[in-house]
Amino acid sequence: MPHNEIASFDLDRFVDDCHAALREDRSPRAVREVLARAVAEPAGILKTLGEPKRARVDTLHRSSELTVLHVIWAPRMTVMPHNHRMWAILGIYSGREDNIFWRRIKDETGGRVEAAGAQALFEKEAVPLGKDIVHSVTNPIARFTGAIHVYGGDFFDAARSEWDPETLREQPYDVEKTFRLFEEANAGCAGR
Repeated sequence: MPHNEIASFDLDRFVDDCHAALREDRSPRAVREVLARAVAEPAGILKTLGEPKRARVDTLHRSSELTVLHVIWAPRMTVMPHNHRMWAILGIYSGREDNIFWRRIKDETGGRVEAAGAQALFEKEAVPLGKDIVHSVTNPIARFTGAIHVYGGDFFDAARSEWDPETLREQPYDVEKTFRLFEEANAGCAGR
């Protein structure tokens, strides 16, 4: 390869490396290192996956032990508090993703959550989340944010929860509702 040519992100190799890392260390630590190496070279990911131009979630790999999602957040988009019930690693290759972390509280009407912390994730960062974390996600900037998320299980087969953005009351996670949020975000960007 010529000195100035950008190497493409090799998705098949990335998935193989994640599976190998998981076999080596059942914790997310080794998988985090694989994702950190990938997002450290955002130009390669951009060359393979393209410039983020539309909010969406694409499944790049799905198995019983590992799910890899390509997530693009629209400008100023927010997704309500939710959990995964499995560890996750969030890697940013373009833009910024802010996470608010929530803790469960008990009150007279049932389980709610309250804000317990926050973390801004920047380009070239890969950050692990524990299996019991509840978080919401916001793209606070005026351009699309591109991320690769790796989950320690079948993301779409887990019984998860989400919390109503207005009342912060727990309810079953609705994946179709989340996908609608991405489409609504795209509709909001259409007039820009």
